[in-house]
Amino acid sequence: MFEYELHRMRSAQLREEAAQERLARQVRRSRRSARREEAALHSTAGAETHTDRPRRHRLPRTA
Repeated sequence: MFEYELHRMRSAQLREEAAQERLARQVRRSRRSARREEAALHSTAGAETHTDRPRRHRLPRTA
């Protein structure tokens, strides 16, 4: 019986953690979309974020 109660408590704890993680993902998603909408309002028409210029490659790490 004791093991069953431990199982129920752990299960409830895992469900609560999952609900908190879902809420955090939802908040991040809504903040990200709000930032994108804000950036779209302030961006100029025709302005491009990417250029044809290649990136500068960094030197490989030495051992």
